[in-house]
Amino acid sequence: MEKLSVVVCILNEEKRLDECLKLIVKNNPDEIIIVDGGSVDKSIEIAKKYNTKIIISNNSNLTQDRQKGIDAAKNEYVALIDADHRLEEDSLARLIKELKKYSFDVGQSQLKSYKNYSWLNKAEEEFWDITHNNPGPRKMIGVAPAIYKKKIFEKVKFDDTITKTIDDTDFIYRLSLISEFKYGILETKIAQLHDASFSSYMKKFKWYGIGDGEFCFKHKNRRGSMFYHLLIRYPFIYSFKGLIKGKFYAIPFFVLQGLTRFYFMAITLMKFYK
Repeated sequence: MEKLSVVVCILNEEKRLDECLKLIVKNNPDEIIIVDGGSVDKSIEIAKKYNTKIIISNNSNLTQDRQKGIDAAKNEYVALIDADHRLEEDSLARLIKELKKYSFDVGQSQLKSYKNYSWLNKAEEEFWDITHNNPGPRKMIGVAPAIYKKKIFEKVKFDDTITKTIDDTDFIYRLSLISEFKYGILETKIAQLHDASFSSYMKKFKWYGIGDGEFCFKHKNRRGSMFYHLLIRYPFIYSFKGLIKGKFYAIPFFVLQGLTRFYFMAITLMKFYK
């Protein structure tokens, strides 16, 4: 495999980190960089077991920590992997191969649920199948799990002065303004572990909504499309696709996520203007 740096940003991830790192090591990357945002649990002890390079980043945030890890990476290819991702033994090699196949500078993996403990886990997997799991160029992708050619960070970086909460939308939007770079979805699926409880998903949707609000405050020209995305596309267009494709669990997931995110996006925007 090409020499590859893996960056994992963590904060109090002792319950999920060990299995994540164990599977990353099986992929034999050239280096693993852990950026810890101030954990008070056993996350650092776990990271030390796997011969990782550890960067302590107290009083930081995820967006800032992503860039710190990337800046420390020494290789041409960088993978951003989170503690809830579960790789197979050849996942990283396949992602690099597919990145070359599609001539992408950034490629995100497809996603699947690690274990379906509840209808919400199943619903999220169906959600990905409708919105995400189609290889090829895309207008919007997530930033992890993904493979990057490090050269792109000479032109665009994760910027926490724009949004401290959710880095995906902002980073890819700014990347899309640079015509020389290509990005999209790859073919390999990587599993994601998620707490099966309703409250955990609501917390996740709230977090997304706050990030949406930060993004819309900084990029006022994108507000209309974000409103449409959350109030029309999620509850109506995507739900209709779920109905047509027989992915019935996804329908309430779309409605719940769209409306919850919009609510917290609106609250966040109002706070900026107080």
